[in-house]
Amino acid sequence: MIGMGQAGVSFRPQDVASLRQSVAGPVLTPGVEGYDVECMTYNLNCRLEPALVVGATSESDVRTAVQFAAGHAMPIAVKSSGHQVVSAARGAMLITTGRMKGMSVDPEARTVRVEAGLLWHEVVAQTADFDLAPIAGSAPNVGVIGYTLGGGQSPLLGRTQGYAADHVRRLNVVTADGELRAVTPSSMPDLFWALLGGKGNFGVVTEIEFDLFPVSRFYGGGIYFTGEHLAQVLEAWSAWVPTVPEEMTSSVGIQRLPDLPVLPEPLRGAFVVHLRIGYLGDAANGERLLAPLRRSAPALLDLVGDKPFASFGEIHLDPVAPMPYVDRSVCLAEFTDKTVNTLVELVGPASGCPLANVEIRALGGALDRQPAVANAVSTRGVPFVVFGFGVGGSDQVQGMREYLAKVMDGLAPWTLERNMMNFLSPDEATNAESVRAAYGPERYRRLSDVKRLYDPSNVFRFNHNVLPS
Repeated sequence: MIGMGQAGVSFRPQDVASLRQSVAGPVLTPGVEGYDVECMTYNLNCRLEPALVVGATSESDVRTAVQFAAGHAMPIAVKSSGHQVVSAARGAMLITTGRMKGMSVDPEARTVRVEAGLLWHEVVAQTADFDLAPIAGSAPNVGVIGYTLGGGQSPLLGRTQGYAADHVRRLNVVTADGELRAVTPSSMPDLFWALLGGKGNFGVVTEIEFDLFPVSRFYGGGIYFTGEHLAQVLEAWSAWVPTVPEEMTSSVGIQRLPDLPVLPEPLRGAFVVHLRIGYLGDAANGERLLAPLRRSAPALLDLVGDKPFASFGEIHLDPVAPMPYVDRSVCLAEFTDKTVNTLVELVGPASGCPLANVEIRALGGALDRQPAVANAVSTRGVPFVVFGFGVGGSDQVQGMREYLAKVMDGLAPWTLERNMMNFLSPDEATNAESVRAAYGPERYRRLSDVKRLYDPSNVFRFNHNVLPS
């Protein structure tokens, strides 16, 4: 016996040897060379420690791995880029999809087909050749499929086109019984609805096809102000947000940056307010719209300008290297002068706040509208989302959690129960009541019914888990 499933079912060396012969990718157990690399995560505080890893290279590998897991009563975790791992998956099989890099663009239909291992920067590099753009997120190194299954909120196209999930045409998914299913709104409407917003609860999505849009450039980037001007910037931004067209997307990050050479000189070790802008109109109109915010305080560094779509990562400038962190998020019903004052008190210059970043994203526009084909995305009608994180290893986790709780509790007067699935922390994602509240009772009930049909034993449980009804 060399491994033990979570339900207490063992697998033998000959079982693993047989699996190795049945798949093209690596099959790894703890202590074997390559295991640690395959289990790497973006959040170094969230380690993966599965009993068995299958590095899938194809849909056939995925099917074989799922069938093996089913035969040994093993639960299954899935990883692409490792940006949202919520459980160590001990005793489980981990299926990694990073080797599945197939992709094809249909410029006439304005669609793209991508396999499960692709990251956003890889997709955009190819769609840009046709002057087309997907509803990509803020971070170029995030996996396309995990982001889309969680809804997918874009800092460029979201307010004009809606969530990434709203423009999916087809998904291939291997369900808990090991069957590969082609899921469309007409072929399997309930599963199609649940997958898009259901965040990995219903199987291993191996391929996805979605719409592209005729966008090749944008006006945007970031403006950094010193942290001492937080109140002025937030006041100006909160008054400005309701006045701008849907083509303008914005957010504000309140950041305590590390002293690292990778950062420009004025930002190293600095406390800053990072205003992020993504505008789909021409640069002249963008300049005009942005003028009131530029007047709100002296800029420490202004990086806003006309850019190719492939530079979408320059809006948020999310960190690329893995780090240890803890995070929390809430959605807000409104953002008032009192909200500004509360944030200044909690994370402003005199707060003693230890968090690396607290950001407020303005949503609205098409993110509030129902798509042509309904899905399980939970945050339509939510005007703001707040996401905070603190960087630190195991000795700092508790202090960071406590301060995150202080910030989120301080925002309680404006907080909604629903939440954005891609922003749920591991603590929230593994808490049944938090997941139920994030979806809302009716949506959760429907998801639970679909879960019972396709994963009655809750094999896919190392996620923002919906329990089978």
